[in-house]
Amino acid sequence: MSEVGRQETGSTIGTFEISVKFTQNSTWQGEIHWIEKKQKQNFRSALEMLKLMDEAIAKETKEEKVTW
Repeated sequence: MSEVGRQETGSTIGTFEISVKFTQNSTWQGEIHWIEKKQKQNFRSALEMLKLMDEAIAKETKEEKVTW
């Protein structure tokens, strides 16, 4: 599990559990689980996984709705 970012209050913005199911074409495929929001999303590459995490953190800090 990876803890990403903290607000000034000390509360966690995002804790993500990564489950890598396959490695193909020199990258990962699997599922990302956002613990605080109880949301799951499949990803097809490590880059897509990082983009999902970045989107979640960016929108959470701006209090926008995350699409996944």
